Amino acid sequence: MACMKLGSKSDVFHLDGHTWLCSTGLQSDVIIEIGEMSFHLHKFPLLSRSKVLENLIGEHSSEDEKRCVLQLHDVPGGAKTFLLAAKFCYGVKMELTALNVVSLRCAAEYLGMSEDFGEENLITQTENFLNEVLGSWTDSVKALETCEEVLLHAEELHVVSRCINSLTMKACADPSLFSWPMQGGSDMKNPDGTLFWNGIRTSAKPHPMGEDWWYEDVSFLRLPLYKRLILEVGSNGMNPGRVAGALMYYAKKHLPLLGRQSSIESGNYAASRSTISATSEADQRSLLEELVELLPDQKGVTSSNFLLRLLRTAMIVHASPSCRENLEKRVGTQLDQASLQDLLIPNSGYSVETLYDIDCVQRILDHFMLVDRDDPTSNYIEHEGQMTESLHSLTPITMVANLIDSYLAEVASDVNLKLAKFQSLASVVPEYARPIDDGIYRAIDIYLKAHPWLTDSEREQLCRLMNCQKFSLEASTHAAQNERLPLRVIVQVLFFEQLRLRTSVSSWFFVSENLDNSQNLSGNLARNDLHPQAGGIHGRIMVDDMKERVSELEKEYFSMKQEIEKLGKTKVSSWNILLRKFGFSRSKSKYEDPKASKPMDTKELPTSSAPLINGGENQNNEPVD
Repeated sequence: MACMKLGSKSDVFHLDGHTWLCSTGLQSDVIIEIGEMSFHLHKFPLLSRSKVLENLIGEHSSEDEKRCVLQLHDVPGGAKTFLLAAKFCYGVKMELTALNVVSLRCAAEYLGMSEDFGEENLITQTENFLNEVLGSWTDSVKALETCEEVLLHAEELHVVSRCINSLTMKACADPSLFSWPMQGGSDMKNPDGTLFWNGIRTSAKPHPMGEDWWYEDVSFLRLPLYKRLILEVGSNGMNPGRVAGALMYYAKKHLPLLGRQSSIESGNYAASRSTISATSEADQRSLLEELVELLPDQKGVTSSNFLLRLLRTAMIVHASPSCRENLEKRVGTQLDQASLQDLLIPNSGYSVETLYDIDCVQRILDHFMLVDRDDPTSNYIEHEGQMTESLHSLTPITMVANLIDSYLAEVASDVNLKLAKFQSLASVVPEYARPIDDGIYRAIDIYLKAHPWLTDSEREQLCRLMNCQKFSLEASTHAAQNERLPLRVIVQVLFFEQLRLRTSVSSWFFVSENLDNSQNLSGNLARNDLHPQAGGIHGRIMVDDMKERVSELEKEYFSMKQEIEKLGKTKVSSWNILLRKFGFSRSKSKYEDPKASKPMDTKELPTSSAPLINGGENQNNEPVD
């Protein structure tokens, strides 16, 4: 840290209780009171350096009184700073540092210690030293921190703006070119032997720095000055990602609730609410709202994880509706970057119905759909009611669909979750966004298990959210044995699986015939056609076997359909008999959810499905009569 020593005499000031005495051998003739402290001094040294003290002493002095008493309670920096100014007037040694130069510069201005009252007066001395301080990053930060103590005076003298401009220039500069000092203050030495003194590197050896080298140093500033610094670096062209990084660092340092786990599973959500006093909650609310306003608007520069943590904290401290809406919109623009754990925001409302704030997720998803619909870079195009996916398999809308399906599976076990709210959230995701419907099927199955009182009509209404044609083989197998599904939905599953099998067999026929024709053609051109003929005979035998199997499956299917029409709405036991007849045995699957409150991870579901049907008797999701 830079320092400068002024004066030549040894210190003649000593403290006696709350009184500073000057032992010069002469009786003091002026008493200056500042707060609880009093200074017993002499008129002449003060008159020769300060215009203000000269005027005050002249006004309050009289021939009858041996001493005049002055009160300077509003001197910048208080008694501590005035002591340094008094020592300067007496020519006593004093030390200028980055921590006292701002308050002393303001006190010198307040006391009128200009060049008119002696050369190299205190205003000049402090001003020259302040210029040296502003050349160092570390000292500039310290000087700006001390501006808080004398803010009004420092603003009038433009000390605050000068400190901020100095820091902005250094933060925006390329660190590899200027090698500004990093955290840790002056005189810091690195393991490689590089030494910093007053912000100057004494070794020419390059020292790599990250873009976040300045985050910690400025995080000690109070919000008003920190806000001005952030706005200044942003207006000077700093990368929005670096600005967002600095704000994230500052928020984590000054918002204790931001780092706390407040999910339902952690069990300390209620505790975190009860430990916040009214005063600290108000402070955190104000700080959070200010930081949200400072965050850059550009999409992706602030992580979704951090935005959702801010949103969760905003709900805990009851931030303004505009602040929460701002955060929800920011998350909505980049919802595809969020994770399931981030979306599990506990419900902090006064009339709590569900464990998690589903309405908040609904608003976030609605905003994402608005942004995605207006996004010209969308990876989907619509043509004749169908959507065609581009070369990228995981587009933002597909990632969001998977995320929402996982979220629905997580909240479906809540017995207080109304059917209408579940349907509303699930229906926002368009059908084309789900390559396969295993995720939404799993969520529906968990909901049906947690809500056994649903009527048959409500169950069928709920199942319209999924498309049985887009089930994987494993999901179809599970659904065909699922007693919680409506009977008509299970028939649909079986019907589409039968159509899928027929299509697969037809494709195999086509390939076999082409192979047979190719082999015959090769046989005519070759001298020895024994092997092609043998291959053709073997292929025809396999085709005949497949035809026979398909014929048997069709007979079983139509037989089962007739029995279903006779049975109508039967008991579950009768339905199980039909399933066994058709070839499905009651076996456990990963779709079985032994505990509705603990749904399985959607990552375990198949990532691809069997070929979808593009033709057949029924291409829609309507149940078979």
